[in-house]
Amino acid sequence: MSTERVLPSYWAVVLTASGANFLAMLDSTVTMLAMPALAREFPTASLPDLSWVMSAYAVLFAALLAPCGRIADTLGRKRIFLGGIVLFTLASLLCALSPNLPLLIAARALQGAGAAVMVPASLSVLLMDTSPQKRVMSISLLSAAGGVAAAVGPGLGGLLVEAFSWHAVFLINIPVGIALVIAGVRVLHKAPATGGLPDLAGTILLAAGIGGLTLGVTNGTTWEWTSTRTLACLVGGVLCLVLAVMRSVRHSSPAFELSLFRGNRSFAAANVVALLYGCVMYAWLLGAVLFLTDIWRYTELEAGLAQTVGAVVAAIGAVVMGKVMGRFGGPRFAAVLGMAAHAAVPALLLFFLTRESAFLTIWLPASVFVGFGIGATMMATMSAAAESAPATKFASVSALNNTARQIGGALGAAAVATILQSGTDARGARTVSSYLNVFTFCLVLTVIAIVVAVIGLNQNGGKKNGGQVPHARPRHAVR
Repeated sequence: MSTERVLPSYWAVVLTASGANFLAMLDSTVTMLAMPALAREFPTASLPDLSWVMSAYAVLFAALLAPCGRIADTLGRKRIFLGGIVLFTLASLLCALSPNLPLLIAARALQGAGAAVMVPASLSVLLMDTSPQKRVMSISLLSAAGGVAAAVGPGLGGLLVEAFSWHAVFLINIPVGIALVIAGVRVLHKAPATGGLPDLAGTILLAAGIGGLTLGVTNGTTWEWTSTRTLACLVGGVLCLVLAVMRSVRHSSPAFELSLFRGNRSFAAANVVALLYGCVMYAWLLGAVLFLTDIWRYTELEAGLAQTVGAVVAAIGAVVMGKVMGRFGGPRFAAVLGMAAHAAVPALLLFFLTRESAFLTIWLPASVFVGFGIGATMMATMSAAAESAPATKFASVSALNNTARQIGGALGAAAVATILQSGTDARGARTVSSYLNVFTFCLVLTVIAIVVAVIGLNQNGGKKNGGQVPHARPRHAVR
């Protein structure tokens, strides 16, 4: 009797895994343009209080990614993937039904936790339940979904708020979540557990460390960088991370996969690039929306829609680079080309951006270049990370790569707030120069990331696999 494992439909797996990644990344940015509506809904809340609607999601998402990646690799990708989607969907319902701000913030934290559970497992699902020959394309499609979600989030949020209300921003997740659960149950293979839970104390320390750093960075501008709260989060976060690493060095089932970094320059570089480019991407997305509404006087909806071109190009960029990067130098080529396209935008804006609205001549081409940069770079860093690790660690590498990007995003958003606060005119109003400082910040970090990619990323794929994404267990393995 043949024991060959029959793989599920390729596109069914791609849509299921990419759908989960899309939802998680969408909710990182979709609430940006819902903030004015939330301020009207909760008029007694201060701006720092309202900012927790975004911060609670970002902090829990970043804090739990790495631990959840380890758990998915040990307890089985399917059950963790489905559990994350269920938690995310229920939390979305709680967000939509929240009668007050504290409950909304708590529900957003649960939503971030659900996203952290399902995102690392989505890459593992995608790579383990499809044929090895299609894995590079699979990564490009998953990256395209994430890039589109991050870029389209503000526009979709503005559209839903204007057409319906802020509740719709969360209600749209529910039918998608239900569909993903049904699809996951039907098309994904149940993977056996490969071990027990990772070190509990180390896992808690790792989550607390990442969460503390993200919390401190996210709220540093609001709390002031020298305040007791900010310093406690930053110092406490670093201390927890050091203790987590120390435990992981000697534990048989570590919370933190240090083995992924040992002698693996490409994996380390992929995560550094993800951190730097995450900072650039979120700084650009936030700075661009604020510029359009503040200087060019676009409505929130118009500003969001102006970003949608970049979202479409991000998807195209990820897919195209997934097809051609193997011929021209692997992830290094894709990352450098993508970031070079992005770097060209702030470099040109320094010379041509003015107070006069110029969507067709300035913003549209800028969106095309940035969109391509987002899609190509996200695909490249994810590919480089996956190619540098064994198949049994796919969820862990995805988690670490996404953690780096999320921490970078928190740094980028904080940098925008700090730069804009320090760049006002005599009346306290932001000027074109204020935003040019933000875009210069993006340019500098992008150039640094390009240097890291050139030095650290492998020219032709994973170091152990000759440029091919590592294979999962043999095709004859039983289900």
